[in-house]
Amino acid sequence: SLISENWVVTAAHCGVRKTDTVVVGAYDQDSPTADQQKLTIEKVFKNPKFNMLTIHDDITLIKLATPARMSTRVSPVCLPEATDDFPGGTTCVTTGWGLTDPNASNTPAVLQQAALPLLTNDQCKEFWGFRIKDVMVCAGADGASSCMGDSGGPLVCQKDGAWTLVGIVSWGSSTCDPEVPGVYARVTKLRSWIDSILEAN
Repeated sequence: SLISENWVVTAAHCGVRKTDTVVVGAYDQDSPTADQQKLTIEKVFKNPKFNMLTIHDDITLIKLATPARMSTRVSPVCLPEATDDFPGGTTCVTTGWGLTDPNASNTPAVLQQAALPLLTNDQCKEFWGFRIKDVMVCAGADGASSCMGDSGGPLVCQKDGAWTLVGIVSWGSSTCDPEVPGVYARVTKLRSWIDSILEAN
């Protein structure tokens, strides 16, 4: 997710490297428009607390070598304040080019979106138990799910009329079960780390 003209946020488990390319303004990967921009990476900042076993602190910041050009199709998502509360039951939205069927061989060309309710962490622990930590937020179990290929993408909720990045697609059911909640990195808990990286760079 683009958070400013120079910065992108994704999941640490995606393993982004400096040699990767960031694409903004994409919608249909089979027919790119003039809004689409391919951008090179200046530096990758993986959260040092990220742990692949527990999938804690699943966030990476990417500093772009050249800024993204803003347009009607390219704009940054708002970041929440560390103190913001997004209660269970709030309907939020996730997007991605991940699998629409866990058994499919190909991901869709066109960006997909699904509306998902947030769960409280206590509700989420009924599915996932001790694996759920306060640096995670769960959504779904209501007929739709993020899936493989969606990782690092956004879970956005409306706050004061603006779409705000509440979660980063992190992990979940290996079969993308639509009745099991997906787990997202909780951006409010990572806001202070984001600010420290942006201020220092």
